[in-house]
Amino acid sequence: MGSSTTQLTSKVTSGSPYQLDKPQALKASTALLKHIKSTQQEQEKTATKKTLIGDDDSDDENSATKNEAIWLVLTTKQHVVDKNRLKPGKISIPHSLNTSPSLSICLITADPQRGVKDIIADPSFPQGLSSRIEKVIGFSKLKARYQSFESRRQLFAEHDVFLADDRVAMRLVQTLGKIFYKSSKRPIPIRIAEIEKVDGKRVKKDTKKNNSSSKEEKNASFASPIIVAKEIERTLNCAAVQLAPSTTAAVRVGSSKFTAEQLSENIAAVVNGLTDKFVAKGWRNIKALHIKGANTMALPIWLADELWVEDANVLEAAPETEAIKDSKKRKSVGDGKLLEEKKTKKTKSAEDEEEAASVAARKEKLQQLKAQALEDGDTSKPVATKTGGKKKRKSTS
Repeated sequence: MGSSTTQLTSKVTSGSPYQLDKPQALKASTALLKHIKSTQQEQEKTATKKTLIGDDDSDDENSATKNEAIWLVLTTKQHVVDKNRLKPGKISIPHSLNTSPSLSICLITADPQRGVKDIIADPSFPQGLSSRIEKVIGFSKLKARYQSFESRRQLFAEHDVFLADDRVAMRLVQTLGKIFYKSSKRPIPIRIAEIEKVDGKRVKKDTKKNNSSSKEEKNASFASPIIVAKEIERTLNCAAVQLAPSTTAAVRVGSSKFTAEQLSENIAAVVNGLTDKFVAKGWRNIKALHIKGANTMALPIWLADELWVEDANVLEAAPETEAIKDSKKRKSVGDGKLLEEKKTKKTKSAEDEEEAASVAARKEKLQQLKAQALEDGDTSKPVATKTGGKKKRKSTS
């Protein structure tokens, strides 16, 4: 039987040239969740001991073997951003990732922190949300209290989500360090300051002046409890997007507790947010989309059929044939010169051979003359007697 292939790239006639194939996303979500659950069941059967996280936990809500994160892996043709973005972006999703009642939230605010604590303790603030905000700390106290590496690790392990006042968000990079900013627990910026308006319009502030001065932060007033609660709930219902100057990015879109329909809906929302807000040139810059668990292989949900972004960067066949013709013409023009060079080489080689032959003939003639001269010299010499003595000349007198 022939293997059937599924086309993961779908083109449309209007709007964006590409779009996500939702049935393929649902199919991949179903297969991934099924694989994760079967793997967890096998691990439970073969394990001789329960993990420390799972011991004495009847609900198993926070168990790593029960609630595994699922990520959307984005691969682009060009870098998503030019430099590292330390502020996480936010994409609204239909099914929140932070619905657990035992979720621990740490809120880092601009000074003074007492104003935010009073807002959370206000009766108009939702009780279900205030019970999950376990810690509220100002920037100055955070900087003074958590200077050591061990204290920062302890703070990192104590809470699940970190929210930060957008007025101090960028200053947290040096204060919290790589423990936070090389993980998925980067503080997510939220706006809890009161928005100044004149005639119903926002007043633009000088950002450089606000970043350099902390006096204005102390004098700034916070928004009402209802507005602050809405901002926090909106942030908790978003997927955090952390971008770096590379061609890959991973966004958490769900967990193994989700159904396949919930996971596929979150995937569609995150993909639309990435193409609209974060990925330059949208779908044209996307190479592939995969989903994966923490310890699973990546399943493809969308693959590009073109490896380039702009059509202008691709050479057509016609210019190549023209270039070949031009090179042939250049060769034909240079053929006459090559023939002349070959002829001159042939004449030179013939002259060299004649000269060598004449030199060889002269050498042979000289050798013959030398041999003849030696023979003539041998016949004129006297023959010696056997006794070897010299004959004495007789005197004539």
